[in-house]
Amino acid sequence: MTTLAVESSNTAAAVPEADRVRATEKATRHILKQMESDPSAIGFRLEVKRTGCSGWMYVVDLVREARDDDMIFHVADGLDIYVDEKSFSFVHGTEIDFVSEGLTRHLVFNNPNVTAECGCGESFSVG
Repeated sequence: MTTLAVESSNTAAAVPEADRVRATEKATRHILKQMESDPSAIGFRLEVKRTGCSGWMYVVDLVREARDDDMIFHVADGLDIYVDEKSFSFVHGTEIDFVSEGLTRHLVFNNPNVTAECGCGESFSVG
């Protein structure tokens, strides 16, 4: 599995390499394909919301406009990952991957901060 190098801009410039949000080539291709269907998309948002049995849940969306507190990680030509500062404390160092399991295809978040996940896989907790 190859991970694309991550360069950063905006407030993400001071983030050490190991703490940056990054994406594998498969995830990058998948996200760029999703962005092609929405000409107003300027990037991909990764954030967390309090929910579920373990406390937190990933929420992803295409970005149409940056927020004031966004950290922007340049992943590849045409793909920037936007993470608000609050969510970043939960997802720093995360690698986004895209996997196929049988007939199911989905994004996977390899997050080094996760200490537990619920049985259904929809939420997580951090230590």
